[in-house]
Amino acid sequence: MTLKQVLDRARQILAANRIENASLEGEILLRHALQIDRARLYSELNCELTAEQEEKFWHLVQRRLSGEPTAYITGHREFYGLDFYVDRRVLIPRPETELLVEEAVRLVQAGNIAVTADIGTGCGAIAISLARHFPRLKIYASDVSAEALEVARLNCAKHGVADRIQLLHGDMLEPLPEPVDLIIANLPYVTEPEISTSALADFEPRLALNGGNDGLDKVRRLCKQAGDKLNPQGGILLEIGPGQSRPVISWLRRRFPSASVAVKLDLRGIERVVRLCLTPN
Repeated sequence: MTLKQVLDRARQILAANRIENASLEGEILLRHALQIDRARLYSELNCELTAEQEEKFWHLVQRRLSGEPTAYITGHREFYGLDFYVDRRVLIPRPETELLVEEAVRLVQAGNIAVTADIGTGCGAIAISLARHFPRLKIYASDVSAEALEVARLNCAKHGVADRIQLLHGDMLEPLPEPVDLIIANLPYVTEPEISTSALADFEPRLALNGGNDGLDKVRRLCKQAGDKLNPQGGILLEIGPGQSRPVISWLRRRFPSASVAVKLDLRGIERVVRLCLTPN
């Protein structure tokens, strides 16, 4: 079969099995199987695959049909214009989390931020994205999972920022050696009932998903810890799930009554980022 025939067939199979973005996913899997880029794929659509290449490709398709995310199959995920290595030790970065980085970039550009902390860094996507944008920014990145930090370390080296991000093993804000100007956190916010009734934790680490009964256990703890780890003119950026903004804003306002608190919507109109600034911004 030619590349075009195999690709068309894979797209049909993926779509029939309700795989979102079946066309793109089929292309990514084929490119990974053949180890070629997109330009070469489309320039060689009429070329025949060897039996070995076909076997390898259909094996990848079968893994995807079993529910394994494409990012784990290929070991790659694009985030904020950068390519990150990912495996089952870390959560796969989501497109909506780019809003968190965009807000962080805006705050850093506005001034008064020299030291930041990425809490629950996972593969390091947020911290590394900021390091690439701001070479002079001091960045801490913490995670309770030592395995996740191993992946983050690989990505720091891959993107040439290993000397500018200090990776810290520990729970939430506890390992931070000093107060910071900006706390950024994409913490687990999926509820236990949601996890138990879905396939979310079949492949991705449950530790990086489980936010407790209401999805906000980790966020609550961060809000309580933040006072001692935030400089007087600092700020906090939190990613949240649908319907979680009201309690999070309430906790932050109780802890920081004079701060300004706002919510940013993602591209789907869902409240996605809560922003706190101790001084008007």
